[in-house]
Amino acid sequence: MEYRPLEIKVLEAKDLKDVNFFSTMDVYVVVTISGDPRTAQKTPVHKDGGTSPKWNHSMKFNVDDALAHQNRIGLNFTLRSDRAFGDRDIGEVFVPMKELLDNTGDGKIDRVVSYSVRKTSGKAKGTLSFSYKFGDKFSAPAPAPKKAEEPVMAYPAMAPGAGSSTANHYPKHGGYPPLGAYPPPVAAYPYQAHPSYPPQGGVYGPPPPMGYGYGYGYPQQAQQPQKKKNKFGLGLGAGLLGGLLIGDMIGDVGSYDAGYDAGFDDGLDF
Repeated sequence: MEYRPLEIKVLEAKDLKDVNFFSTMDVYVVVTISGDPRTAQKTPVHKDGGTSPKWNHSMKFNVDDALAHQNRIGLNFTLRSDRAFGDRDIGEVFVPMKELLDNTGDGKIDRVVSYSVRKTSGKAKGTLSFSYKFGDKFSAPAPAPKKAEEPVMAYPAMAPGAGSSTANHYPKHGGYPPLGAYPPPVAAYPYQAHPSYPPQGGVYGPPPPMGYGYGYGYPQQAQQPQKKKNKFGLGLGAGLLGGLLIGDMIGDVGSYDAGYDAGFDDGLDF
């Protein structure tokens, strides 16, 4: 594979968005090839650089020449504010590598360029300036593919009774109980079929008795004890009524005797 050395110098930024509310920003830049973290390089932090920091910091990369001419890779600049409670992104710049290759000129001097900084929202805010210069191509072997990781045994193989008192604690292969060794399953409670509603004929039958287990029987209603009637009040009322009737009869008899005596006395006077 053919590679081309690339040397850049991150110069300065201007008119950046201020992401700090109470202090001046301390700004640095992280540069990668197409965001690959293996190629990441970082500028020093410009203390109190604010919205117009300066670095003049040089970096060197080796660029895949074929991918660069195919416009498949580029330089990625991420501007960040260094903060005590977590750094914060200010903006980003992406430059296609093919665009830099096509504008190198004679390649003898560094070329200075400026690009707009895009905020996290995608809007442009500020500019970033850097210089770059490509070197001559060179060949290098392709990186060897990574070997697949070998699986790791969960338990080491141990001879029975050797080395440790726990050697016999692990079950041997095929050590499951034979068929019939397990006790028979416990019989489940009988399942009571749910009666159809309504039964044929259109008449509802009496509710089914309460079932156990998973049946659908209705629970029987507990019978409430009936209150005893107070016979004393009934007897008292009957006694009073009887007394009144007897009193009336006695009164009628008395009137009859008085009338009889009056008539008898009248007859004697005749």
